[in-house]
Amino acid sequence: MGLHVIVGAGPVGAAIARELLDRGEKVLVVTRSGSGIDGVERIKANADDSARLSEVSAGATAIYNCVNPPYHRWPIEWPPIAAAMLSAAESSSAVLATTGNLYPYGRVDAPMTEQTAVAATGIKGQVRATMWRDALALHEAGRIRAFEVRGSDYLGGNSLLSLLIAPALRKGRTAYVPADLDAAHSWTNVEDVARLLVAGAVDERAWGKVWHVPSAEPCSIRELTAIAAKQLGAEPKLRSLPYSILWAAGLLKPEIRELRETQHQFRYPFVLDSSAAQETFGLMPTPLEQSIALDLATAPTTAPF
Repeated sequence: MGLHVIVGAGPVGAAIARELLDRGEKVLVVTRSGSGIDGVERIKANADDSARLSEVSAGATAIYNCVNPPYHRWPIEWPPIAAAMLSAAESSSAVLATTGNLYPYGRVDAPMTEQTAVAATGIKGQVRATMWRDALALHEAGRIRAFEVRGSDYLGGNSLLSLLIAPALRKGRTAYVPADLDAAHSWTNVEDVARLLVAGAVDERAWGKVWHVPSAEPCSIRELTAIAAKQLGAEPKLRSLPYSILWAAGLLKPEIRELRETQHQFRYPFVLDSSAAQETFGLMPTPLEQSIALDLATAPTTAPF
């Protein structure tokens, strides 16, 4: 039984904890509030506290970076958190397994692979790209062992479906989404993210590389909503919200303002190629209908905005 340190207790962190507990591993979860699922040891600490994070990670097999600062604070909060993660990985010799995303690629015109150019011009994409470059530099210098997994928009918690669409469907209302409703789009189950992170943490083939999380075949938001509505026994009422309205709403709410940078992900085809991870680790994506059911089980009854 090894010690696995998870920093963050959101949908991905919780999924990793469940996966590790099922495997009989010892799990320690670090959060600012001291939260975490049943069966884990909980530590109350800030993710940017390098000394404390290094202390609790001593002797660990792996450290899982599942932190997600508020969008509008990424340039401020991510650098010290990322530095603390690198320091803890180096002092403990634990593998650093980072939950990434597709922001570093920027707008793309073809399915994204691990070899897609890092070309983001937005702040959030550049922040994430810098984090991986710094981790890779230390890995190549032999100071740490690290890898990163990147998934598309999640199903299984804090998703477009659970936050914007499902609450409206449950009330018989029309869901308004800032997107092209018919553009091809990849969706990633948080449990598939967890499985890849846990597999890679103990498999040296993963280290020093970026991996795309096994994800189901692309599905437009209209198709996604139709499946969700059927599972809920509701009418799939859906309308596209123009970019101009999103832009205006961002004048009042910083969380919405930050969505401007990533609108390309929803206004154009956004497709993830995850064949490398599937072939290397033998992991297959969860069927889309099952991922939608998981997501609906986490959906709040009211939209956040």
